[in-house]
Amino acid sequence: MDVIRIEGGHRVTGEVTVEGAKNSALKLMAATILAPGVNTLTNVPNIADVHVMGKVLKRLGAKIDVVDVHTLRIDTSTVESWVTPYELVAQMRASTAVLGPLLGRFGKATVAMPGGCNIGARKIDMHILGLQALGVDFDLDHGDINATTPHGLSGTTVTLDFASVGATENLMMAAVRAKGTTVIDNAAREPEIVDLANLLNEMGASVKGAGSPVIEIEGVAELHPVTHEVVGDRIEAGTFIATAGLVGEPVEVKGFDPAHLGLVLRKYEQMGISIERRERGVLAWREGPIGSVDIQTLPFPGFPTDMQAQTMCLLALGSASCVVTENVFENRFMFASELQRMGAEIRIEGHHAIVHGVPRFSGAQVKSPDLRGGAALVMAGLVADGITVVSDIYHIDRGYERFVEKLQGLGARVERASVPDSADL
Repeated sequence: MDVIRIEGGHRVTGEVTVEGAKNSALKLMAATILAPGVNTLTNVPNIADVHVMGKVLKRLGAKIDVVDVHTLRIDTSTVESWVTPYELVAQMRASTAVLGPLLGRFGKATVAMPGGCNIGARKIDMHILGLQALGVDFDLDHGDINATTPHGLSGTTVTLDFASVGATENLMMAAVRAKGTTVIDNAAREPEIVDLANLLNEMGASVKGAGSPVIEIEGVAELHPVTHEVVGDRIEAGTFIATAGLVGEPVEVKGFDPAHLGLVLRKYEQMGISIERRERGVLAWREGPIGSVDIQTLPFPGFPTDMQAQTMCLLALGSASCVVTENVFENRFMFASELQRMGAEIRIEGHHAIVHGVPRFSGAQVKSPDLRGGAALVMAGLVADGITVVSDIYHIDRGYERFVEKLQGLGARVERASVPDSADL
């Protein structure tokens, strides 16, 4: 079993470059199914989730050539299967992103019910209801979602109950091959949605309004392969900006658009963190105490749920008390109990966390509860007294490339180590 060991109290400063966005790359990989031929994706993060999506595509019949560590050449001309296996989908919820492309290309798909981080129910009801409106019939059988289009895909207006990123993406990818016009109302507005729309339009689709609550898609007869660069990862960037706020020293974070973290940066400025915005990144540092501000997670352009744990880590060392409200995933406070082991004072009341700032953290042995919570525990270890050991770091590997090496590059005393499974952590 691998763990991350952090020795707190050392100076952390310098510059770091983030990779392509995990939450975009996975959906772009799935979208290549729609354009038979050789598609090339650049700026792809070398992380566990990308490896799983690659296995999903290979199981469907695609051929993948790793040109370099961040460039994939995906040949989908050989895709003949429309069935994704449970053992892969169970590892990662984003595997359901192949549902829309398979329906768009073959008119049918069988996808296992999804897995991934244990941060909430994240039902795919909205995916199913939206696709049903386009003419898809569903049969849920023994944990599999069997989808068919007996009369083809037909454009219509779909109003989502919630601005779901996954549902918006699946609807977009199916609708580009539907007959007529599809309108997605109350669509998700995340930058990753815009990246997917850009890819589809480069392939020959007609997608308008991405990034707004209403997306209009005119169906086309066919799509062609392209070369596309994955947008920079705003959540990885936010993690390192939060790290700068935690340690206080200047950290320059490169490789992303600061506009994609609009509300996060404004909240951090209210907390006393200085943010100097640049064309492709920011410089962040802190001189005074960490201010305590209330936050609540909401779909973009609201405060992202994927930045909640990292921000709670900051607020746990804040100068007063505040409330963190989680409106997206009901289980996302599992991180708080681990941070309490390091001395944080956090009380959970339903989907609210009442955070009382404490002067310092103490090093402890903790477990990563999920992807972002794991990264936040490593952050906490950087400023904790003594040694912190974070286990279950496979969660972190799902979304952060070379996380330990990047922290080492900033001067952190952090290392990855293997210990026996039976070790008393």
